[in-house]
Amino acid sequence: MTQKWFRSFCIVAGLVALTACRKQSAQPVADSDQRVESFVTTTDGKASPAKDTKVVKPLEQPASIKGVSEQILKRTGYTVSYNRQTKLPNWVAWRLTAAHSEGRVQRENYMFHEDLQVKEPRATDGDYYNSRYDRGHMCPAGDNKWNEQAMEETFLFTNICPQNHALNKDGWNDLEIACRRWARKYGEVYIVCGPILGEEPYQTIGRNKVVVPEAFFKVILAMKPEPKAIAFVYQNHGHNNPKMFKNATTVDEVERLTGINFFPQLDDVTEDQVEADRGYF
Repeated sequence: MTQKWFRSFCIVAGLVALTACRKQSAQPVADSDQRVESFVTTTDGKASPAKDTKVVKPLEQPASIKGVSEQILKRTGYTVSYNRQTKLPNWVAWRLTAAHSEGRVQRENYMFHEDLQVKEPRATDGDYYNSRYDRGHMCPAGDNKWNEQAMEETFLFTNICPQNHALNKDGWNDLEIACRRWARKYGEVYIVCGPILGEEPYQTIGRNKVVVPEAFFKVILAMKPEPKAIAFVYQNHGHNNPKMFKNATTVDEVERLTGINFFPQLDDVTEDQVEADRGYF
C-alpha cells in the first residue's frame, strides 16, 4: 500500500513539474541581439519607449551603404562605420549636447592608437610617419572633454583620416568650434562627418595603404526650435575658402557625393525639407 502511494505521488509530482516547465518554455526568451527595448528621441530631447520591439537607430546614424564595406562600431561618444578596404571610416556620427560641448578632460594626456576591434591590416601610427598628412579626427577630441573614455576613443585610428595640415588646423577646426557653439545655442545637434574619396586608383599612405581622401564632409542637424540642417564640404588641401559658410552646401548634395542616406529616422516630409535647404545656423 505504501509503495503504491509513493508511486502515485511521484507520478503526480512529475506531471506538475512538466507542466511548470512547459509554461516557462512558452514565455518568450529575451535575446539581446534581437529583442531590445527601443527608444526614440523626441524633439524635446527626451527619450521615450518605441511602440514596438524593433530597434530604432539613433537619429544621427545614417542608413547602411549598399555595396560598401562596413563594420559598425559603437563608442562612448560616437558611432563609426568602418571600411576595411580603405582603412578609413565611411562616416562617424554623434549627438553633441550643450553639456558635452565643454569639459575638463584634456587631449594632451592621450595618444593615437590602433583599433583592436578591426582586423589586420589596419591603420597604425607608422602609416602616418613622414606621410605629410595629419591624423585628422572625424569626431573631434574637443567634443569629448566630458568623459575620459570618450576622449580616449577619439584617438582610435578608426576615427582618423589622413588630413592636410592647413585644413586640420584652420578650416576644419573652425567648423568643429562652430558645432560646439551650435550645440550650446540649440541644446543639441546631430552630426555626421567623414571622407569623400576621389576616383580610383586612390592615393594611399603607409605600409597598410590607408586611403587619402579627396575631401571631407560634415552634416549638422538641429531639431529645435524647428528642424533644420546644413552641410559642409572641404577639399583635402590648404586652399579652402577661409569663410566657413562659403564651403556650405545642402545635405542632398553630400548624399549625391557620398551615396550615404543621412537622417533616415526622420519622417519623409521633414527629411526632404531639411536636406534640400541650406539651413541658417
